[in-house]
Amino acid sequence: MSLRAKREASPVDDNQDFRREVRAWLAATVTDDLRGAGGAGRENEAFDRRLAFTRRLAAAGWSTLAWPVEHGGQGASLERQVIFHEECAKAGAPSRVDHIGVTMVGPTLIQLGTTRQRERFLPGIAAATELWCQGYSEPGAGSDLAAVATRARLDGDQWVLTGQKVWTSLAHVADWCFVLARTAPPPEGASRHAGLSYLLVPMRQPGVTVRPIRQLTGDSEFNEVFFDSARTDRDLVVGEPGQGWRVAMATLGFERGAATVGQQVGFQRDLDDLVALARRTGAAADPGVRERLTRSWIDLTVLRAHTLRSLSAPPSAGTATVIKLLWSRWRQGLGELAMTVLGPAGVAAVPGDPDVDRWRRLFLFSRADTIYGGSNEIQRGILAERVLGLPRQDRR
Repeated sequence: MSLRAKREASPVDDNQDFRREVRAWLAATVTDDLRGAGGAGRENEAFDRRLAFTRRLAAAGWSTLAWPVEHGGQGASLERQVIFHEECAKAGAPSRVDHIGVTMVGPTLIQLGTTRQRERFLPGIAAATELWCQGYSEPGAGSDLAAVATRARLDGDQWVLTGQKVWTSLAHVADWCFVLARTAPPPEGASRHAGLSYLLVPMRQPGVTVRPIRQLTGDSEFNEVFFDSARTDRDLVVGEPGQGWRVAMATLGFERGAATVGQQVGFQRDLDDLVALARRTGAAADPGVRERLTRSWIDLTVLRAHTLRSLSAPPSAGTATVIKLLWSRWRQGLGELAMTVLGPAGVAAVPGDPDVDRWRRLFLFSRADTIYGGSNEIQRGILAERVLGLPRQDRR
């Protein structure tokens, strides 16, 4: 009997029993060759093995833990979602390759999609047989997302897309992309947000070209995506045409959910390992280094407390923004501290030293943490305008 069937036949009421169940499944499934694979800046690492692991998660019913039961999920409480992500992080489970579908597209379709769209896409997302990428950012529209220039026009029963997206994670392996495109000019005097639509576009067609972007780390998980008269069916627009901004913002809200707690468990493991490295190298004898390590621990404790409080409270303006500001600056600071702990080896060591390579990668990749997903400057502007009621920024 599968774990899903056992849970349905004999529901587990006690969260500690649930934690033990998750822990046991992970102990039996996360093999040494998978432990810690993937993650930020390493999305191409062991991809095929991580895909197989992701499909095992899906078959056991863990992938859609947060989805409503009527849509193929487990309907798990927030507390159990947090437990699951905590245990995954503690077990060193590899990063999943379906997270864009499961945590972003799936919940968006459940809340805002049509019955036909849910029937068409939710099973493939839940089983990890169809992978997704996000078509938001463009060369001239990153944090200022309303400036997107990709256009879509109706041609009979299809939308025809022309334009370019950039920094598109996992586009090279994705089957589908959710694309924010301009389908009509905003009415005179209206916000630039009007006239945008949220389209579901197949990636494997002649009108789509994907080009990898090589990063400082040497990896290329990000891509440029070019749409040259690419097509998608007329009914594959989520929400009403021209009302895509609301849908796009809902998707971003779903992204920053209970999984952020698991992310922070991973941060704690990184901090613990850096403390151990500082002791081995003697850097911990420096009072300045000890103070920065202590400050990192305090800041991470505050971040976790704030995240748990925010997740358990009703949604409010600025919540996701504050969490993004806190974790991005924290991890960037940890990368900088790692370089201090390594000393000259952080620059001079030849590639192949696992300790040095790990921390150099963290340092290099974390330079982007305060930029992607909305730069910190934009996030502070959001807080100023929407939470504090301050005058709108001059973006000229």
